[in-house]
Amino acid sequence: MYKVLIVEDDPMVAMINEQYIEKNEAFRVVEKTGNGEEALKYLEKNTVDLIIMDVYMPRLSGIETLREIRARNINAAVIMVTAANDGKTFEEAMTLGAIDYLVKPFAYERFNQALIRFKEKESMIHEGKALNQHNIDKLLGASEGHATHETPKGIQDKTKDTILSCLAGVDGYLTGDEIAKRTGLSSVTVRRYMNHLTEEGDVTGVMNYETGGRPSMGYKIRK
Repeated sequence: MYKVLIVEDDPMVAMINEQYIEKNEAFRVVEKTGNGEEALKYLEKNTVDLIIMDVYMPRLSGIETLREIRARNINAAVIMVTAANDGKTFEEAMTLGAIDYLVKPFAYERFNQALIRFKEKESMIHEGKALNQHNIDKLLGASEGHATHETPKGIQDKTKDTILSCLAGVDGYLTGDEIAKRTGLSSVTVRRYMNHLTEEGDVTGVMNYETGGRPSMGYKIRK
């Protein structure tokens, strides 16, 4: 089982990340810290296999923490989970060896995909067998990078246009339930399409924690 450290200053986001991780039986969260300094102190005496880390944190940012992790030769893979979507931050994270970069908000499927890729790479590297070019390309993501883009199965242009038209008619954010009511689609269908549209960059999503209950995601057209 892979040991995971979550480094996130927002307790709600840290909780969601932990819930996502616990859905995969190959991973276990061993610690959560609220900033980079706390993470480094924990790593002085403990080892982990994977670190899920935010970029914008008090006292020590995720990039600064990642730089220090590398300087100390801490042997742990790092996945950045952040609202930072600028090219400079992404480039810095990749240069410092982050194995994946998830921009909030993201779907559980994308988060789990990052975990699966990590697990596959670890298994491939440490299984003791010689690597062929196909496996090396897979480790480097070369085959994925040259793959042609395909619309996920079940995603229809007509339904997608219906949802986009609904969002285009409002100035603020709409929740998935509100979109379902306005379009007549089921909540399950809307959720699937919103995950797709968010990942494609057509829609912006933000998590609303001020609902008085369970946090809800709001969506609007990306301009």
